Amino acid sequence: MQLSSTLRIPHEQERSIQQKRLDEIIQERRLCAMFQPIVQMGNATIFGYEGLIRGPSDSPLHSPLMLFQEARKHDRSLEIEYLSRSIVLRSFAALNLPSKLFLNVSPDILLQEGWRSGETLRCIAESGLKPDQIVIELTENTSSLEYAVLREATVHYRNMGFEIAMDDLGEGFSSLRMWSEIRPDYVKIDKHFIQNINLDQVKLQFVRSIQAIARNSGCRVIAEGIETHAELVATRDLGVSFGQGYHFAHPLARPQTMLPVGVTETLKGLNATQASHFQQKNATVANLLKYVRPVEISNSNEEVFPRFQQEQGLHSIPVVNVGTPVGLITRHTMIDRFARQFGKELLGRRSCAMLMDETPLIVDRSVSLHELSNIILGMEPYHLSAGFIITDRGTYVGMGSGHDLLREITQMQIAAARYANPLSGLPGNVPINEHIDQLLQNGTVFYACYIDLDNFKPYNDVYGFRKGDDLIKLAATLLQECVQPELDFIGHIGGDDFVALFQSDDWEQRCRTILQEFASAVPSYYESEDIARNGIEAEDRQGKQIFHPITSLSIGAVKIVPDHFRTHHEVAAAITIAKKEAKKIPGNTLFLDRRSVPCISLA
Repeated sequence: MQLSSTLRIPHEQERSIQQKRLDEIIQERRLCAMFQPIVQMGNATIFGYEGLIRGPSDSPLHSPLMLFQEARKHDRSLEIEYLSRSIVLRSFAALNLPSKLFLNVSPDILLQEGWRSGETLRCIAESGLKPDQIVIELTENTSSLEYAVLREATVHYRNMGFEIAMDDLGEGFSSLRMWSEIRPDYVKIDKHFIQNINLDQVKLQFVRSIQAIARNSGCRVIAEGIETHAELVATRDLGVSFGQGYHFAHPLARPQTMLPVGVTETLKGLNATQASHFQQKNATVANLLKYVRPVEISNSNEEVFPRFQQEQGLHSIPVVNVGTPVGLITRHTMIDRFARQFGKELLGRRSCAMLMDETPLIVDRSVSLHELSNIILGMEPYHLSAGFIITDRGTYVGMGSGHDLLREITQMQIAAARYANPLSGLPGNVPINEHIDQLLQNGTVFYACYIDLDNFKPYNDVYGFRKGDDLIKLAATLLQECVQPELDFIGHIGGDDFVALFQSDDWEQRCRTILQEFASAVPSYYESEDIARNGIEAEDRQGKQIFHPITSLSIGAVKIVPDHFRTHHEVAAAITIAKKEAKKIPGNTLFLDRRSVPCISLA
């Protein structure tokens, strides 16, 4: 017993010392705020900062893990949470950074404090920061019985102008449950899935799946823990919206406001990804989805009107009938009617259906952005300003704005123009490679074709570069006319070289049509005497004057099975070999994989 007592004394002393340290930290507010950048991958800029907390540098409680662990031991978690939050908010406000603050908030604390008038809101108000500057980041899981309350709390904060982020996605099934319940604006993928993602196909597939879910639920993904160049490239190429980690910057009290030059140069490659024909074709209304809490058709006008007073950034409110959208109430309409003499008295208790637009623009989340833009152009201008309702098979899921649509379309057009071939307007090398890699990643079987003009150089030498450009434009036009835009892809490598990626079942017939159309059209680009002798005299590469036949097309085709090809480099190597085989045969020729299918020649 004596020995046991002797051993217990140091432990109790240490506990007393730690408690004293904790008391001093709370009483003297001896915590330091640190900020780590969250980078927007698409434009290589700092989108926001996650606010982190550290204890005194000379204390064992410097680590946040030790600090909060000790606070839990002494039942002081709530005090440490509030103190940390207050210091982070005040410090961020003092830095006056033109970006968002991601503020860590424990769901359990959020529920305990009485969220409608809680300490969190008081701290934010005292800091002078506005709700649209803050993203409330939920940092831990919560019990299943509290999901409904948490959802109500997050809706309340969102309606006040805050955005919601969910941290550590992937730590457990409960995080997926939380995602479905609270519908966050951002989800942060746990760093475990980012570490060595470039070497792990399972992690790549996990992040790819999360990306797909995020697109369909209208939220954006943040990849945490990016620490190497290879991890950055992998997450960039997956199309992840935001990144965070030591490769960008370490947490600092006065954080970096500019990214390292190497990071910026790496992220420029993402613009090419965004420019890809594949992603443009697959950009849908889901990209614009933002959740706006609807009102039921049974609600009165006096129940709806306060929403516009409290939420200054709210332009329209959807009206639903048991989940099905039936109308849209705009800020202008409601405030205008309520501002009239006796407007509130006459309309207040009437159904909100009185003031709603009964024919709003309603689109399914699967509709493409280009299709949506065409729909809006054919409608009244107010639909662009009022916004549109987004559904999933008829059920309301969110809203989209005309501003966001114009931004997305403009960004796609700018990016596409940047990587397009200036002569033909077709996608260039970068989007070609991206499209091939995307098809491979999706497990899509397709036919890759390398199209080359035979005897083009002598034609260009004799007739001049302007006529040569006309011949290239002819080939580009015929290729575009003979493909199925919804399935097939045409790219211009440069000069007289093109690539076609076919998913059409009748791809071979389309190639035959291209060859036939080119053979019929090309004589009009020659003088009559050259047509009569079926070619021209011109110097070869050794300077000798020799005869060159009329320009023709050679197409080398390869069936691409993803199990056999890993990257665009391997596909390019295969179709280059096929193209060389096609060029060995005179005339307009299609050669499909010399090992399996004989060549098809149209002389």
